[in-house]
Amino acid sequence: MNATRKTPTLVLILSAIILCTQALPLWSADSRRIATVPALGVLAGGQTGIIHYVVLQIDKDPRQEGPTVQFNEINLGGGSVVSEDWKEGVKQAVVAAMKAVGEDGREWVITIKNRSFSKLTEGMSASSAVAVGIMAAWRGDDVKSDVALTGKIMPDGQIEPVGALLIKVEAAARAQFKTVLVPRGQLDTTDWDLSQLATRWNIKVIEVATLEEAYQLMTTAGR
Repeated sequence: MNATRKTPTLVLILSAIILCTQALPLWSADSRRIATVPALGVLAGGQTGIIHYVVLQIDKDPRQEGPTVQFNEINLGGGSVVSEDWKEGVKQAVVAAMKAVGEDGREWVITIKNRSFSKLTEGMSASSAVAVGIMAAWRGDDVKSDVALTGKIMPDGQIEPVGALLIKVEAAARAQFKTVLVPRGQLDTTDWDLSQLATRWNIKVIEVATLEEAYQLMTTAGR
């Protein structure tokens, strides 16, 4: 009885997903451009750092009414609801990425899904990683699996400081990342010395000031 009752609900969910994917005339599936980037976050309470992954898909709208950004916040398969400031960071990432690759984005439909252990993800510190992911998807470069980036992206491509840096870098070290890219000026401050901690945690920490710097270090484009 229970299985029978659940079937219509499943059909409705699948139908909703299909309707969403058919809402715009897009590229065929084999022409879609997809990338996944790691991002560093902090669980509620601010004491535990986590790694979450942002999946980005770029499709083409021949009507050229973009760039269109849509957020997949269905809590299936590890999806996470994201806050308004997180979405604003993504919008800034789109602008910065468009400038970096020399596109106006009018044909772009960008779908973003944040996969996280946290039900709600907030803040703008993942926005620089999102910008790298958009560029990698568009250019066809691979994102390195052992490099993470944290920083607030600005529309002009500058990467601005973020908070909870020690907790984030420690989380990356626990997850066996080899390198973490942080905003320029945040490696050693009056509050911490990341150089010494990085040695203890066996991880390399590199400062970056711009999206292009981060891109060269985080993707195969830098080979």
